[in-house]
This record gives sequence, structure tokens and C-alpha cells, in this order.
Amino acid sequence: MSTLLRIGTIVVVFALAAYSIGIYREHRKRLLTKSILTFITLGVILNIIAIVYMIKGSPDSAFTLHKILGYLAFAGMFTDAVLLWRICIKDGLYNHIPKKIHLYSRYAYLWWVVAFVTGGLLIMLG
Repeated sequence: MSTLLRIGTIVVVFALAAYSIGIYREHRKRLLTKSILTFITLGVILNIIAIVYMIKGSPDSAFTLHKILGYLAFAGMFTDAVLLWRICIKDGLYNHIPKKIHLYSRYAYLWWVVAFVTGGLLIMLG
């Protein structure tokens, strides 16, 4: 495994931690707080960094099954962050998150975790 791929793998673990904390807090409080926005945004930023390192460090094509899953999962994660930021800008902090967005956050998170796990399985099996 190349050094860039190793760095990307480490960074994506931190992205998982940050995004997980943000989603956990969102589902527990059902309110939009500064810490929720911070952790979800940090997860997105770290995931972008990880994706760049993994693309640069991978000898494979940019369009393998895992990468397509990952791109779609990132799109869901990014959309989730945008929706939460729109609520923050429109209504401010400490407002209830609409049920549809709350449910979307859960599905986006689960999809992202599936992409994360498949990446780990590919490393273990390869």
C-alpha cells in the first residue's frame, strides 16, 4: 500500500469518527446545534482530504465498484451537511431538524458506513 493511500486511510477513519459523533448527537438531540454542525462539517472536510489522498495513491481506475460506492456515499454526506447548514442559515441554531432531513441524515450515514466497510474489506481481502 502506498504512503498516500495509507494517509488517506488514516484520515478517513477520523472522518468516520467526526461524522459519527455529529450524526449521533443529531439523532439524540433532534436539534441543530453548533457541535453537530461542527462535527458533520469536519467529517465532510476530512472525507474530501481522504478521497484526494486515496485517488492519488491508488493505482486502480477512478471508477471501481468501491470508488463509485464511495463517491455516492460522499455525495449523500455532503448533501446532508448542506441541508443542515441551510437550516442553520435560515432558522438559526437550536431549532428542530425536520423529520425528512433527520431521516435523510440517517440513510446518508448508513450508506457512508457501508462504503467505509467495503473499503476495509477490500483491503483485508486484497
